Amino acid sequence: MPLPNRDATPPILIVPGLYNSGPDHWQTHWERALPNAERVEQQDWERPLLGDWTISLAEAVRRRPGAILVAHSLGCALVAHFAQVTGGRGVAGAMLVAPADVNREGPAGRLLVGFSPIPRQRLPFPSLVVASRNDPYVEIDRAEAFARGWGSRFVDLGRAGHINVDSGHGAWPKGRALLKSLIRDIEAADAPRRSRAAGPLASGPVA
Repeated sequence: MPLPNRDATPPILIVPGLYNSGPDHWQTHWERALPNAERVEQQDWERPLLGDWTISLAEAVRRRPGAILVAHSLGCALVAHFAQVTGGRGVAGAMLVAPADVNREGPAGRLLVGFSPIPRQRLPFPSLVVASRNDPYVEIDRAEAFARGWGSRFVDLGRAGHINVDSGHGAWPKGRALLKSLIRDIEAADAPRRSRAAGPLASGPVA
């Protein structure tokens, strides 16, 4: 999905995970700071239902065509399911941070069974997966396997926890730089389409 205007700030849809993202989470900082950004709201953040969450995301994309999805944790699984169901229509790209493994043990894991298994086919838009080596909710090898399946560029942040407030990620300026790099990837992927749309240059008379 092409960006609506290369000179405009693309729409940004913030896609939180389980329990939403609080006031100091980097997603909330970005929502406040980025022009044209809004959060995808869910009816129940504590008892996630894949069908309901997918409908909310689809409605947000319908309102903001050409959006870049910025997802965290369970939000990454939601994006993968959304792409499988819709073919990614209306989405320009996705930044997928700390993708939670929905097959894990424990109370939180039991809340996520409706999101299992996570689709592993290639995403139909440019994407970036950012993961950590000591994330308690996903092993780094598992996160990298998600990225390979999705066809995503993969960034290993080292020992960065769950890339949230608890691991010291407030406004997370490095993440903003990664988002800018994704926007460049989207523009590069869209360049051939723009070139075809422009058509061949008209040739002038031969002297």
